[in-house]
Amino acid sequence: MTTETFDQKTVAMSVGRKKSRVRDGFSHALLIAFGFVMLYPVIWMLGASFKDSAHIFSEVSPIPNPVILDNYARGWEGAGVGFGTFILNSTIVAGLSVIGNLVACVLAGYAFARLRFRGRKLFFACMMATLMLPHHVLLIPQYMLFAGLDWVNTFLPLVVPKFLAVDAFFVFLMVQFLRGIPTELDQAAKIDGAGPWKTFWFVILPLLKPALATTAIFTFIWTWNDFLSPMIYLQDPRSYTVPLGLNSFLDASGDSAWGAMFAMAVISLGPLFGFFLVGQKYLTTGIATTGLKG
Repeated sequence: MTTETFDQKTVAMSVGRKKSRVRDGFSHALLIAFGFVMLYPVIWMLGASFKDSAHIFSEVSPIPNPVILDNYARGWEGAGVGFGTFILNSTIVAGLSVIGNLVACVLAGYAFARLRFRGRKLFFACMMATLMLPHHVLLIPQYMLFAGLDWVNTFLPLVVPKFLAVDAFFVFLMVQFLRGIPTELDQAAKIDGAGPWKTFWFVILPLLKPALATTAIFTFIWTWNDFLSPMIYLQDPRSYTVPLGLNSFLDASGDSAWGAMFAMAVISLGPLFGFFLVGQKYLTTGIATTGLKG
C-alpha cells in the first residue's frame, strides 16, 4: 500500500512538472511575441534605412533587397547642414537640461521634504497643480517672455527653465523618495553638528542615486525627443536639434528623402540606448523604491 502511494505521488509530481514546463514555455512564447510586436517598428525603421526611397512603402518585408548604403552618407551630409551639427546641438541641450533638472529638482525636493518653513504645504500644492496645466496653455506667455528677453533662436529658452525646477514631476519624484529615507539620519547629523546643507550633501545626497538616475534618464530622453519646443524657439537651421534635423528631410511637395531620414533616425537612437543602458540599474531601483508614501 505504501509503495502504491509513493508511486502515485511520483506520477503526480512528474505530471505537475510537465504542466509547469508547458506553462512556462507558453508564457515565454507569449512574451517573445509581445516583444517582437513592440520591436517591430524599430526593425522596420532599420530595414527602411537600407532601402531606396521608392521601395520603403511599397514593400511589406522589412528586409532590404537590395541593400542601399548611400542613405547614411547622404543623411549625414544633411539638407544644407550636416547631421552631426544636429546631434551636437541636441547633446548640448539635453546635457544642460539634465544638469539643470538634477540640481534644481533635488534642492527643491529636499526643501519640501525635509525643511520646515511657512507656506511649505501651500507652495507644494501650487507646484503640484502645475502638473494639471496643459503645456500648450503656457506656450504663448512663455514665448512672449522669452521674446522680450531676446532669447528666441537661442538655446536659452530650452535650458534655463530647467535650472529653475519647473518640472514638477521630478520635484515630486524627489520628495517621494526623500520621504522614504528615515528622518533619524537627519537627527543624527544634527547631533553631530551638521546644518541643513551638510546634512543634505553628506547624508541625503548619496542615498538619492536611484532617484537622480531616474531623473537624468527621463530628462535626457524627453529632451532629446522634444520636437515642439525647439520648433518654436529655434529658427536658424544651424541651431536645430535632432527632431528638427530629421524633419528637414521631409518636403511638403512630396520629394522627401525617406531613406536618408530613416538612416539618421537609426543613428539618433544610439545616444538614447546608450544613456539608458548605463543607468538602467538605478532606473529600475528608483522606480521600485519611489512610491506614494506620505
